[in-house]
Amino acid sequence: MKTILNNLFEHKTLSQSEAKEVLFNIASEKYNSSQVAAFMSVYLMRSITVEELSGFRDAMLELCLKIEFDSNESIDIVGTGGDGKDTFNISTLSCFVVAGAGIKVTKHGNYGVSSISGSSNVLEAIGYKFTNDISVLQKQLDKSGICFLHAPLFHPAMKSVAPIRKELGVRTFFNMLGPVVNPCLPKYQLLGVYNLEMARLYNYLLQNTKTDYSIVHSLDGYDEISLTSDFKVITKDKEQIFQPASVGFNKLKQEDLFGGVSVDTAAKLFLSVLNGDGSSAQNNAVVVNAATAIHCVFPEKSYTDCIKDAEESLLSKKALNVYKSLMNN
Repeated sequence: MKTILNNLFEHKTLSQSEAKEVLFNIASEKYNSSQVAAFMSVYLMRSITVEELSGFRDAMLELCLKIEFDSNESIDIVGTGGDGKDTFNISTLSCFVVAGAGIKVTKHGNYGVSSISGSSNVLEAIGYKFTNDISVLQKQLDKSGICFLHAPLFHPAMKSVAPIRKELGVRTFFNMLGPVVNPCLPKYQLLGVYNLEMARLYNYLLQNTKTDYSIVHSLDGYDEISLTSDFKVITKDKEQIFQPASVGFNKLKQEDLFGGVSVDTAAKLFLSVLNGDGSSAQNNAVVVNAATAIHCVFPEKSYTDCIKDAEESLLSKKALNVYKSLMNN
């Protein structure tokens, strides 16, 4: 590791195979925690390359607990985190809205590292029981249209890294990896990124996969469509910049999206939105992200129709019924 670190400190990069080997060695605890922390810190000071990200992803997928559902015709909606905006759990709520619209969702997520409440934090707080039992997850997917793959249960080799990430308390390249290492390899993905450079990396990475994807980024720094600024959507075929008004929404303020100061607060806010007690700003932020996910699955539909589908799922309580069903399966 000393040689690797010295090379990285001299601004050299890793090949795809070298990056894969390093992650295998991290997983097998061949390096001490200080070395791992130093290695992760490199990518806070310089950009990760496509080759490095690809190598890390290859290792993670090879090491993970594989899971195959009856069909991979599902979508994952996930953000990288690390945008420092302290929003409520927009992506996770969008998953329930999308499931309420009749699309299977296989959500991959974890506890928050640089945020108050990650997807795993809020789902655990509202009563969801994590499992890697395929029969349980398949039943949830069949009956409720959604299941949750809690990352630590599917990436056990990365267990030793978790406390280091928590102690660092800042985003690392593992934040970048999370969205692209869903162990069931869903056909569709909506990925939120915190900057345009990350969007470019994901686009290069995913172009070589069978995934149909939409990458979203709000130009004022959110890893989701925040409606606080113009936002960019990137697919395999094109890149577009939208204004909130161009898709039928008023521009929001950052404080409209605040997620609270604790997991308990985040969970209460999460349930209030599902129960129909969310503010119009909260509802709109969830709806526009859910609509973009629906459009990813059905690109032939107009964006306006996808927004209508998402609104109907949330406001008619279909999304709430998905939650109630999930809690009972």
